[in-house]
Amino acid sequence: MYLHLGQDTVITTETVIGIFDMDECTVSKKTRDYLTAAEKRGRVVNVSFELPKSFVVCEKNGKITVYISQLSSKTLIKRSQSPYKELMYR
Repeated sequence: MYLHLGQDTVITTETVIGIFDMDECTVSKKTRDYLTAAEKRGRVVNVSFELPKSFVVCEKNGKITVYISQLSSKTLIKRSQSPYKELMYR
């Protein structure tokens, strides 16, 4: 399944490690350090020029990419859930 992060950025849900709220998570120094290190390594993709509300950590082929999105983490989580999920687990 695919997940639209904003603007022209779409990823596959299979690559998603986590979806995080920017305001809640960046309170922690460890999270801020992680985001800074990812940016220095060129692993951060900003998908909007608006105020960031969430970030999504993805892994594909052993490489980590952090996407910064203007969409809320709740919106992205709802978008990532398949409406057919309950049918798959019957």
